[in-house]
Amino acid sequence: MLYHSTRGLDGSKNFSEVLHSGLAGDGGLFVPKFIPKLNMETINEWRHLSYEELSFEIISLFSGDCFSKSELIEIVNNSYSGFQSELKSPLIKLENNHYFLELFHGPTLAFKDFAMQVIAKMFAKTLQKKNSIINIVTATSGDTGSAAVEAFKNVSNVNLYVLYPHERISRIQRVQMTTSNAKNVKVFAVKGTFDDCQSIVKRLFSDKGLVNDVNLSGVNSINWVRILVQSIYYFSAFYQIKDHSDRRVSFSVPTGNFGDAYAGYLAKKMGLPINKIIVATNKNDILDRVFKTGIYKSDSVSKTLSPSMDIQVASNFERLLFDLLNNDANEVGKLMNKLASKGSFEVDKILKSQISKDFSSGAVTDKDTVATINQFFNARGITLCPHSAIGVRVAQHLVKGEETVISLGTAHPAKFKETVETALDMTIPVPLVLKDLIKKQESVKVICPDTDLVAEEIRSSYLRTN
Repeated sequence: MLYHSTRGLDGSKNFSEVLHSGLAGDGGLFVPKFIPKLNMETINEWRHLSYEELSFEIISLFSGDCFSKSELIEIVNNSYSGFQSELKSPLIKLENNHYFLELFHGPTLAFKDFAMQVIAKMFAKTLQKKNSIINIVTATSGDTGSAAVEAFKNVSNVNLYVLYPHERISRIQRVQMTTSNAKNVKVFAVKGTFDDCQSIVKRLFSDKGLVNDVNLSGVNSINWVRILVQSIYYFSAFYQIKDHSDRRVSFSVPTGNFGDAYAGYLAKKMGLPINKIIVATNKNDILDRVFKTGIYKSDSVSKTLSPSMDIQVASNFERLLFDLLNNDANEVGKLMNKLASKGSFEVDKILKSQISKDFSSGAVTDKDTVATINQFFNARGITLCPHSAIGVRVAQHLVKGEETVISLGTAHPAKFKETVETALDMTIPVPLVLKDLIKKQESVKVICPDTDLVAEEIRSSYLRTN
């Protein structure tokens, strides 16, 4: 399996190169030359596989000869050994025809654990073979950073640099990043928004000298392997519905950077019988606006009760554009250049119509987020985190009749303890692992959104470890 950039200038790469590169050298995102298409016979044969076995089957379709069979089995088994549910992503019922996929049983209690644990094990295996050191830089709106720190802390041959928006994430998310005490981890609180953090990362990758000098890599959802591994739980969710009645299933996905929603789209492209991916956003509704109007235009970032979705530049939308434009890298490049120079672009009516075949969307206010948290706690005793509540709310509004919908539960409610407790006017239980974290000493450097400063930190640390 070979990969190329959505902007067409970075040649063909193998799985290992894509894993280590993150962002393509031309500023685009890596995508596979083709997406394997599964027939329903194969999909049904996989129904009785364990989560680890399912992961092996799906990853092996894309990883080529990067890993031997025994190596990949070892990677997936080790990656999910720390999850607290045997199913890894158990499905519960919310309402008639409405289910909830719990993706928060991993080490940091968020869906990012699924991919980050696998990627860390892949990095460790490939770098051991090459006997080389790599520097990973990631921007986070909360959960990616904590999952990355947990997965990569003390991994030999890896230095990790995490950038998060200062005072714009929850306390729990922050301490999950700042209390690891790992020598190979540095955490920066950037005075700005997630988009400022993401902009720094993209500028670092555009510095070819830096990229080559320090072997720079990324593990945001700009990294294709993140998308690939997250597609697996869409299959797992589908298999857990007992009575499909030959109907396709829709998924409601709370998302800011479009990575998790695109993972669902990948599962659909592979052949999983998905009707629509429902994109659920908060007040930072760039995705909802582009799906409804065809205009992709970033706005100022609003601070909300769902901070992990406080994003106005949804990077993975570029992958969808590339696919819908029939892999026309030149056209994608034109749209991305227009976004950079003018702050927006518009897709034509044909493209907008194509998008509507696979996606629908909705935006939720903070007030409705709180109302949804209350609704399901009072009616079912189910506690939702604010992000999960947004997915559930949009699903309720968009799905009618007998259609089956699965809403993604992206994080444990205790990760947003203050918000949930205020919504419910009561104290919620906190897992012991989070209680212990709060007591630990934090290590973080507060900085202005300065690319040069971060680049110098990476260079100096790399020199010290070589």
